[in-house]
Amino acid sequence: MIAQDLHIHTIYSATDSVIVPEQTIELVAAVRHARVVGISDHFENLVSGAFERYAGEVKNAGFKLGVEVDGHAWASEAADYPVEYYIVHCRDQDADYMALEQLLKTGRPVIIAHPTAFATDLNRVPPDCLIEINNRYVWRSDWKPYYAPFVDRFRFVLGSDAHQPNWLGQAVARYVATQLGVTEHLLFN
Repeated sequence: MIAQDLHIHTIYSATDSVIVPEQTIELVAAVRHARVVGISDHFENLVSGAFERYAGEVKNAGFKLGVEVDGHAWASEAADYPVEYYIVHCRDQDADYMALEQLLKTGRPVIIAHPTAFATDLNRVPPDCLIEINNRYVWRSDWKPYYAPFVDRFRFVLGSDAHQPNWLGQAVARYVATQLGVTEHLLFN
């Protein structure tokens, strides 16, 4: 069993085309592949009245409550919701870097997801943010020269970015972290 996985999606991420109907909170609870599990469905799918039901199901399963925030367009609204952490898309644009500062002011952890996929300039990311290495996109990039200059600047978390039951796991992320000499930061012990 792995220590922590905070980047997991369920059927609450309804507009995500790779979510399958079997990817429910109940199934993630049954698999229980990590000691600490966090569900971080896409925030834009939750603001139309589904948040309370989502939060209740996540908490009833004993999981940490997060959301995945798609950059500056959703950051202000997401900051008002009672979550325990944020997974954030930060594109290489001023507004997204400013949104990180806004989310950090909530006092909740801010985890940068898919930085290689979004061309995030890690030089512009506040050092209080955490950087995620996850299975989904890291292997599609030249990750070693991208992350290597920042291994001493940031704390790193590992994630699966699971959208389907067979994605629950972190083998690739753990391989990359080992190659970089990164020690996984555990947010919730």
